[in-house]
Amino acid sequence: MDRRSLIVGLGSLVGTYGLFWTIRRALVGPPVSAADKNPGSTVTVVQFRDDGTRIGSASLTKVVKSDAEWQKLLNPEQFQVTRHAATEYAFHNAYFQNHQPGLYRCICCDNALFSSNAKYDSGTGWPSFWQPIAEENLYQLTDSSLFMERTAVNCRLCDAHLGHVFTDGPKPTGLRYCMNSASLRFIPHTA
Repeated sequence: MDRRSLIVGLGSLVGTYGLFWTIRRALVGPPVSAADKNPGSTVTVVQFRDDGTRIGSASLTKVVKSDAEWQKLLNPEQFQVTRHAATEYAFHNAYFQNHQPGLYRCICCDNALFSSNAKYDSGTGWPSFWQPIAEENLYQLTDSSLFMERTAVNCRLCDAHLGHVFTDGPKPTGLRYCMNSASLRFIPHTA
């Protein structure tokens, strides 16, 4: 392959990638929640200590920030994944091969989301769980991007996009919560 063909090929690839994300964003747009319309709204979530011990339910004010505020708190990949529903690369993320015992919290608001007790190797290249630590801490919505219909999973406390849930998981739930590592912060259990 000569230099010109390589440059044209790479330019085409970059252009196609940019066009894909432009169309996707136009079709999907950023997630909209009730908190966007009413920043003072409250939600009920179940709180957990870092060791996974359940504390109890709490009514908390939704965490709402501007894009500029989120960009100060998150790295670019975390921002794109959590605030604009992007997807990180499979097999090239922080937690898909993490087998340590611990707790996974929301990278944006620290809400407890998943326990390592429900994590399994799905072979997809993303961290996968067969259930959340508490159903109350998440919510689901229909994602019709990429010309297909999927079920997106978001953090109830801050509306961060976490990933998607599928019905091809293991027993006992049959669910696969396929999450982006960029949306999570892992807290290892200490002995």
